[in-house]
Amino acid sequence: MRTNIKDIVIVGGGTAGWMTATYLKKVLGESVKISLIESPTIHTVGVGEATFSTIKLFFDFLELDEKDWMPECSGSYKLAIKYVDWNEERRHFYHPFQRHDIVRGFHIGEWWMKHKEELPAYDYSCFTVPALCDNKRSPRYLDGRVYDSKVAEHFKPEMAFKKNMLFDLKIQYPYAYHFNAGQLAKFLRRLAIANGVVHIADDVVDVTQDEKGSIASVTTKEQGVVSGDLFIDCTGFKGLLINKVLKEPFVSFSESLLCDTALAMQVPKDIEREGMNPYTTATALQSGWVWNIPLFGRDGTGYVFSSAFATPDEAEKEFRRHLGSAADNCNASLIKMRIGRNRNAWVKNCVAIGLANAFVEPLESTGIFFIQQGIEELVATFPDKDFDPGLVKRYNETIADSIDGIKDFLILHYYASSRRDTPFWKASKHDLKIPEELLERLREWRTHLPNPRNIYQKYHGFESYSYAVMLQGLGYLPNGSLPVLSHMDSSDALTAFREIRERANHLCQTLPSQYEYLHSIHRASEQVAAGEMAG
Repeated sequence: MRTNIKDIVIVGGGTAGWMTATYLKKVLGESVKISLIESPTIHTVGVGEATFSTIKLFFDFLELDEKDWMPECSGSYKLAIKYVDWNEERRHFYHPFQRHDIVRGFHIGEWWMKHKEELPAYDYSCFTVPALCDNKRSPRYLDGRVYDSKVAEHFKPEMAFKKNMLFDLKIQYPYAYHFNAGQLAKFLRRLAIANGVVHIADDVVDVTQDEKGSIASVTTKEQGVVSGDLFIDCTGFKGLLINKVLKEPFVSFSESLLCDTALAMQVPKDIEREGMNPYTTATALQSGWVWNIPLFGRDGTGYVFSSAFATPDEAEKEFRRHLGSAADNCNASLIKMRIGRNRNAWVKNCVAIGLANAFVEPLESTGIFFIQQGIEELVATFPDKDFDPGLVKRYNETIADSIDGIKDFLILHYYASSRRDTPFWKASKHDLKIPEELLERLREWRTHLPNPRNIYQKYHGFESYSYAVMLQGLGYLPNGSLPVLSHMDSSDALTAFREIRERANHLCQTLPSQYEYLHSIHRASEQVAAGEMAG
């Protein structure tokens, strides 16, 4: 007879802990007691302030409209990542949230290869997003309409607030978000507590295991023993439960991804005067790269570098030179990153979510995605007290496959780059451990661009257009266009390129700026708050 889970204990707060608590409470309701233990003295890493477009599914499931949470979390829109200095020519390019158009059975990037000598750069020719980014446009009109008519229906509340899973998503949302991770955690904490999650602000001082080696309880400094049936480890790089108690091995990716350290900083910005970029910027430096994430009121920035090629002092000097005088009074926080994943994310009655399970550096904003997928897969394989091994196996394989796919995609960013001007960038070509399957794909991509059939096949959040636009921007080009296209008339393709340019120009002229739109929802939020206080 089935014995249901009755008590879930989440150890660790931050973005991972409170995303998990709010989501599980929404799913499980009153049938399960959910407790979250959060140390009042441990600060979260707070690096992951940029996201995938699929994060919209998380907020939709919680029935949170953007105007509900974005003003409280310094939120902004992200249409793309802008890569600066990642190729030998130092030409910037965008990785947008936008699929390729299809012309006569071939995606438009293949047609660009045929006509590249007479067209602008790949990203500007094949997508509307780069022009929107250059002009700092919002993805929404002031009346709330989304700019991409193909997905407008999915932004209506009656459609948006349906339960959708990552794996089942068939459309491409046209934007993601930037937000202050600390503020989001506080927002979700209030929501979770209001919905019945028990918040225990205390330090864990001991962990007790039963005769089978599963976790029976944790002991906190002030409030004593907290027992549970299912434990979720959200303790960050520490991996308190999954690694320190259950001794699950950690699989390092350090031979394939060289960056292992970050310097993070918050830089004030006059957004009314300077405007706001609707994209994350990734700028390559001598021993790694710098992220810049525009929030409502400040920029989040950091230098991700390899400690094998720069000391923290050397990195900070280079970082500050890059930032200029804007960062003169800003302090930099040093973060040592654990790059890789646990062999298994779920061991016995413990599931590790967030940094406690995996991290592959901030490039491509995968941290929040890992949290979201970890939660969703836990719901899909939710156990009873018997912890069926088949469910555990399925969860572990799904999570590991996704992380390994993203690892391959990030390796591509370094290995395929045409930069070779510093020891770090030389090492990224010659010293990386490249999975054999990725090497085979890279050889194939010298003959034609990535497509859905020749990228990493297991779900990992990235589609073939992402691979194609990255290879083009990095300088890793096919040797020529597809031979079959030389036999085909290009009229439809050239028309499609013209229509993309015209659509981009129209959107740039009609959409408000990112700052204008966000200012409008902040003003509306303030008016609502003032009305509630008056009432």
